[in-house]
Parts: sequence; C-alpha cells; structure tokens
Amino acid sequence: MNPVAVASLFAPDHPPLAAALAALNELPAPEPVPAVSMNADGRLLIVGEAEVALGWAERLAGQRQVCVLAVGEMPAVDLPEEANFTLEQGSEVKLAGHLGAFEVSWQAAGLAKRGSFDVVLDLSPQALLNRVELPPGYVAPGRDPLDQALAVIDLLAFDGEFEKPRYVAVNERVCAHSRSQKSGCSNCIEVCATEAIIGFGDSIKLDPYLCQGCGTCTTVCPTGALSYQYPRVADLGLAIKAQLKAYRAAGGAQPCLLFHSAEAGRKQLLAMKRAGQTLPANVIPLETWSADAVGLDLLLGAVALGACQVAVLGAGSHDLAPLQRQAKLGQAILNGLGYAGDYLRIIDAEEAGWLGALAAWAPADAVPAAEFRLLADKRTTLEFVIDHLAKHAPVAAEAIALPAGAPFGMVAVSDACTLCMACTSACPASALKAAADAPRLSFIERNCVQCGLCANTCPEQAITLTPRLLLKDRRQERLLREAEVFCCTACGKPMGAAPTILSMISKLSGHSMFATPEAQARLSMCGDCRVVDLINNEKSTKAWEMSE
Repeated sequence: MNPVAVASLFAPDHPPLAAALAALNELPAPEPVPAVSMNADGRLLIVGEAEVALGWAERLAGQRQVCVLAVGEMPAVDLPEEANFTLEQGSEVKLAGHLGAFEVSWQAAGLAKRGSFDVVLDLSPQALLNRVELPPGYVAPGRDPLDQALAVIDLLAFDGEFEKPRYVAVNERVCAHSRSQKSGCSNCIEVCATEAIIGFGDSIKLDPYLCQGCGTCTTVCPTGALSYQYPRVADLGLAIKAQLKAYRAAGGAQPCLLFHSAEAGRKQLLAMKRAGQTLPANVIPLETWSADAVGLDLLLGAVALGACQVAVLGAGSHDLAPLQRQAKLGQAILNGLGYAGDYLRIIDAEEAGWLGALAAWAPADAVPAAEFRLLADKRTTLEFVIDHLAKHAPVAAEAIALPAGAPFGMVAVSDACTLCMACTSACPASALKAAADAPRLSFIERNCVQCGLCANTCPEQAITLTPRLLLKDRRQERLLREAEVFCCTACGKPMGAAPTILSMISKLSGHSMFATPEAQARLSMCGDCRVVDLINNEKSTKAWEMSE
C-alpha cells in the first residue's frame, strides 16, 4: 500500500498543498508486507434447496467440479444420465474456512459427513455464514435470480492462485486477553467484522486468510499486541511528517490532515472531483488502505507533528463507533492539556453536507511540530506524543480524567488486599510489581492499559480501576500496599505476608479439620513445625504402638 497514490487525484492551484502532495514522492518505498497464498482449483459447492441448486449445477458443471448439497425435503428429480456433478442430501450443515479451503460438514442418514471446497454458492434458506464481512469465495445471494447470477459471475472469477497481505501482525507477549482463565480485554474479538480473531488460551489467534484488512482490531487494541502493516504506522508517520513539513515550508497555514481509505475513500473523492467540488485548500489528503485502522497513535501523532486538525473520512467503514471513541479519547486528552478547539473529527461519508462542514471547521491552534518519528510500537509512540503535547500544553495539568474504556489509568487497592500477589502475575504490562525483599505491592501507571485482568484475578475483589492520564511521575513506581512479614509462632521462620496468612487462618478455622485449639494453633506454624507438633501432640495411635 503506497500513500503516494492519492497525489494523482488532485492538481491543486494552492502551492502549499501542491508541495505537501509532491513531498510524498520523495519518500522511500515501504518494506514489503508478508503475504499469504490461497489456491482455488475449481471445486464448487452449491448448497440449498434441491430445485434451485440443481438448476445452477447443470449450468456450471462444465466449468467447475460441482457438488450439490441439497437441504430440506428432496423432491423426485430426474438427473441426466451423464450428470457431471455429484449430489448429496443433508441437514445441520456447517461451514468454516476460506477461499480454497472451505470445510463443510453435514448429517446424512444419521452419519456425519465432510467435504472440502474452493468456493461456495450458498442458496440455502438461512445463510450458513452470518458476518458483517463475508470471506472471498463465499456468496449467499438469496432467492432473487438476478442476484444469484451476479454472485455466480463473482465466484467464477476465483480460479487459480491468489495472494493477499498479512494486514495485521500479532505480538502475543503483550496481549491482555486472558490470564489463567480469567478474562481481560476482548476488544479485537468484539469488533472483528470477519470473525478472523478468536480467543486462544491466554492470548488471541488471528486467521490471516479470513482477515480482510479493516484494521479496527489494531485501533481498539490497548497494548499494541495487534499492529497494522498495510501500511505500517511508521510509514504513515513519515508521510505525515513529510507532508506537514513541505506544507509549512511553502507558506501554508492551519493544515488539516484528511485520512481516507484506498478504495471507498478514493472513489468518493474522485466522484466529488467529477462533480466540480474540491477540498478546502488547507486540507491535505492522505491515503491508507483502511480508514478504520487510524487509531489514537496516528490521530494524536498527527497533531504532535503540526496538524491543526485531523479528520478521518469514514467511507468504506463497517462501523464508525470505534473510530469515534478514539477521536473522543484523543480530544479529551487535548482539552485536558488546555488545547482549545476541535482537533479531531470522524466524518460520516454517508451524511450530506460533510464537505461543507469540513470547510466550515474552525482550525485549532497548531502545536510546535515534533521532531521524532511515529514508531511501530503503539505505547511507545503514545508516550512520545503525550510527552510532547504536555511539554507545550497551555495548562500544566497533573492528571486528566478519561472516558470509560480508555487504555490509560490508575489502580487502587482496598484494605481487603492480602498481598497474595495474584494480580502481579496476571498483569500483561508489568504495571503491578511485587517486591523481592518484603510484602510490598507497587504500581507503574505508565504501563497500565486498564484491561481489568488484575481486578478479575483478585480473590478478595480488592482492586478498582480508574481511567485517567497521569502526566507527572507516571513512570515512577508507586507504593500501593505493604505489610509486615508473618513469622512462625514456633520457630520464628518468615512465612509470608501477614494479611495473607491471617486471611488463610480466618478461612480455615471453621473447617472440621481445625476444630480443636491445638489444630488451629498449627495454622500459624511453618510446615516443619506443624509436622513436629503433630507427631508430639496428636493423640492418635503410633505405628510402633500397633500390634498384630
């Protein structure tokens, strides 16, 4: 994906804008993106009611290896003597997979059957796949004959080998999805339009064959475990920096950066141009494969690099809500720092008059342009950006309250905390730390992504989370709770944190095994002393006292 491509759409008379678009031609070519290959050899499955499915099978049998899976009642059908397709009848049909590797299972006469196919024409009364974005090679046109004919034309185009980018890279090490069967962040699973992401143990699993590159998962990921590759944030950051620098050098003022998608966004801008409409002279268009992948790091990063306004044209988006939440979060941070005005905007391309609203958008004050580059690591980029914005902020704030779901915030523990330290092993970002020399729990707010794993893991429900952005001392380790060491009442050996041991004693003292005062006293002893006390004081028959 090359963001330079959009420059050919405009031949602006405004010299600063022309300079900004020309600056893209000076950028180095981005590194190639890894790809996945799919192969369609002609195995076509037609699933649906027999009458309709057989009609299409007869038409397509000479062009593909056709299998018909008839669902529902099977009427009396006279098949040609030399029918060059296969016919199956079944129920409870299930479909999974992708182009070139669709796996179908069904029940026939009480037996489970399976088959593999390259493409699927789904004419069944209820579509087998119910997703926002269907995988290539699968069509479910419904009952309309014209829609069915158009769908067949699309399917016949899938013949041979196909290649697609791995749009998203996964770093399982920092994924906050789960720990020890306790749930944390599932943002990516909830927004995936293709169902390409599933929970997989303590992390997530992304199917690159199903992923179609909308990038919403990378936008909502709080840790950067999912990162967009087509193009990478670092490549877009170079483009932003080059365009804004060239725009300012040519005398331009109050630059507005407009992200748009490579297909739907470009199509809308071309239609606008043909209709004689033009973008405002201060609007710098920047193409990316999917507008949905423009997350908080790019929105605030563009402001830190000198843009007075940053807009995302939502043409082609499945759902603008995640983008709007990102813009709301970024705007809250900017306003909390004292930056007045409306810096970030998500444009609904379906709304009439969006171009006029863009032209009437009052520019906010520019931030002195940063010299750093946007990096591939999301949290590191946000650190640089927030530090830069705070350095030049009109207001010296200590902390900014943020809306629920923000990936920044604080953790507090109540007196119910026993310092069992289960939260420290659950935290995927090393925000919670256990001291090695004493029962002490500390917190580094910079690292916290507010995933909630610590709160869900805490057996005492002693942890609360508060979304906010701490601007001062957020890198420093802060003490949350500490306690004395509990020592064995018999020998004085350290046993652990006093609240942990006392909590254990309280919970076990009501158990029948510890009904006597002697048994309860052993709970405060170390393992060695407990054994010695049992041998010396337990009133039970000893092995050496037993006789035949």
